[in-house]
Amino acid sequence: MSFLKVCRKDVRLPVQLQRAMAAEAESSREARAKVVAAEGEQKAARALKEAADVLTESPAAIQLRYLQTLNGIAAERNSTIIFPLPIDMLQSLIKR
Repeated sequence: MSFLKVCRKDVRLPVQLQRAMAAEAESSREARAKVVAAEGEQKAARALKEAADVLTESPAAIQLRYLQTLNGIAAERNSTIIFPLPIDMLQSLIKR
């Protein structure tokens, strides 16, 4: 036999106290959600900075990323993107 005696009593809380406890719990959840969101923003900012650092090291990487983005946009919207070429490039193509 157990030395502990288990008693079960129903406790009734006033409606106003129930509402106050629910409001406090909701406030606590919102505060935690804001902390999680802020941590996510911080990680995203770090990742963007690292990407910018990588792209700064190589100007060609920026151009390649730009073309890759255009390709992705065209593929997902099933469209063609036309962008102008510098006149210098067109003249060299015409001469050939």
